[in-house]
Amino acid sequence: MPPPRTHKLPQITAFFWVMKILATTLGETGGDLLAQTLKVGYAASSLIFVAALFIGVVAQIRARRFNPALYWAVIVFTCTAGTTMSDYLNRGFGGATADAPQYARGALILVSGLLAVFVIWAWSGQTFNVERITTPGGELLYWTAILFSNTLGTSFGDFLADTSGLGFGGSALFIVAIMAVILGLHYRTGVSKTLLFWLAFVLTRPLGATVGDLFTKPIAKGGLNLGTLGSSIVLTSVLAAGVVWSWWRRQDLNARTAPVVT
Repeated sequence: MPPPRTHKLPQITAFFWVMKILATTLGETGGDLLAQTLKVGYAASSLIFVAALFIGVVAQIRARRFNPALYWAVIVFTCTAGTTMSDYLNRGFGGATADAPQYARGALILVSGLLAVFVIWAWSGQTFNVERITTPGGELLYWTAILFSNTLGTSFGDFLADTSGLGFGGSALFIVAIMAVILGLHYRTGVSKTLLFWLAFVLTRPLGATVGDLFTKPIAKGGLNLGTLGSSIVLTSVLAAGVVWSWWRRQDLNARTAPVVT
């Protein structure tokens, strides 16, 4: 008989949000590396990343316990897939181009998709508490919502950085200010924690997108001109260090709580 399924999703702590921002920034630079720098294209890159995401989600659902490396790898796949899917919707679908992006239309499609996921989730009877999801159906809804959230966040971040006039740095500060309001609502009000979680989850994606653009874009466009390859290597290294620390912390906690045999 296989071992019982345990909670396989991480606790929502400050460390979780730091890792999420790192993963979303890597998703931005990694997606741009394949689609733009390597000239694979938005549509083909989306197919590649969606295939990688599918494999990762299947492995995550089949797992019996929380695996930090697997979990954050799937998060990165949702970010990279979200980056290329957003770019395709806004700049390569239905007449949209890089010079004439269609952010409003892309946002409408993505918001509609995300709301549809939440409606299905509510009808399914699965828990909305992301720290208590243990069923395959609940996990599938969770990862679908994450994919739509990250894709929507990418679109919003690109709109802020490219069209709003705020620039990369201004967009990042604007998003941080909104997230500070969400943090205050979390601790000072009775607003639904589930609602606040998903709002923050969506917003960390454009934060990662704008930070990723800040790293990679030319200095003339307000970026640091570090390039998609160099930025991706640095971000992968930092994220991997976070995974190792998470694994070590989990092993140490298990050792501390294990019963003593005398």
